[in-house]
Amino acid sequence: MPRGGGMRELPVAGRPPAERADAAHNRRRILRAAAEMIAARGPEAVTMDEVARAAGVGVGTVYRRFGDRARLVYAVIDDREREFQSAFIKGPPPLGPGADPRDRLRAFLRALADRTEEQADLLLMAESDPPEARFRDGSYRLYHRHVAMLLGQIRPDADTAYLADALLAPLAANLFLHQRRTRGMGLDRVKAGLETLAEGLTR
Repeated sequence: MPRGGGMRELPVAGRPPAERADAAHNRRRILRAAAEMIAARGPEAVTMDEVARAAGVGVGTVYRRFGDRARLVYAVIDDREREFQSAFIKGPPPLGPGADPRDRLRAFLRALADRTEEQADLLLMAESDPPEARFRDGSYRLYHRHVAMLLGQIRPDADTAYLADALLAPLAANLFLHQRRTRGMGLDRVKAGLETLAEGLTR
């Protein structure tokens, strides 16, 4: 994907598209190198040049395959993201279909808080480079559609597009980490706050 290109499209609750054997091999090497670098030195250590050297490929290959650092970091976390998406799209209730929309909304916000907690440092890097990366990513667009759909079922007259953004805003990685690490808020407190917001918006 070209640098500065369109929104990354994550295959929702499925497998990555088929690709040539050599391209797939290079992709695995690049992702393995990036994951090892993150595990050893933290996500701030990830640069396209260093990952290319560690993977034994040209830096041009890394840029052609991933476009920029944000997309590379997102690719490292895609497997976990697919699992999360599968849970709220087709998993058991209340997170998945079959529950009251209010219960589904609360379950989704709690699950997304857990999801953010698991890979907060990676998400922080991916959402910050470039600054609009969070909103161009396919995952955010899917979250927004899902929350807007649930809100529409609860309050058909509401501005669901705006309210969906408002409910997702506290789960931006920078604010989430500020609350967790700087303010010392426990994860349960964050979840309780999200539920209070949801209740206020769905009355």
